[in-house]
Amino acid sequence: MHCSSIGEIPQDLKFEGEESKTIVGNRTTIREYVTINRGTKALGHTIIGSDCLLMASTHIAHDCIIGNNVILSNLCTLGGHVEIDDWVVLGGGVLVHQFTKIGVHSFVGGGFRVTQDIPPFILAADYPLKFKGLNRVGLKRRGFSVEERQSMKMIYGIYFQSKLDRKSALKKIASDIPSSKIRDEILNFIQSSNRGII
Repeated sequence: MHCSSIGEIPQDLKFEGEESKTIVGNRTTIREYVTINRGTKALGHTIIGSDCLLMASTHIAHDCIIGNNVILSNLCTLGGHVEIDDWVVLGGGVLVHQFTKIGVHSFVGGGFRVTQDIPPFILAADYPLKFKGLNRVGLKRRGFSVEERQSMKMIYGIYFQSKLDRKSALKKIASDIPSSKIRDEILNFIQSSNRGII
């Protein structure tokens, strides 16, 4: 944690000196020049999970919630209230807009801007940021079966590539893809998105 700033007051003009916290889980590695701001009265805390790697010069703003086994590569910057689920990897220099959510096991290519929510299990890249397929390397490494990955591929084929509108695509996924933990996680993530999906 050489030259890092952990738990300093948030860079938020609405902050009024209220008591708040920064919570960091076990075995999380914080490299040099990382800044993590504590929460505001909106949430009360900023949370970093366990077994994360925060590379040099990353910034995590107030009221963010970061899951376990997350990797933030050099120069990643998270605005306030960002939520990142477990096993997400952000490439170098990724900028994440406040209130954005990134789903479990997703990978965002280096240098891109995240201004809308990224659903679970995918690879996101390009300008503007878009679905580029599954996070195949990460999913294989973490033991997802061929059948599970095929189900993800079918779901996202309907959602991103069928040219159906959002409501029709979700209805088709619910009717055509057998119920499973993966299908339901994807549907719940998309249906609960406030900022919209990339």
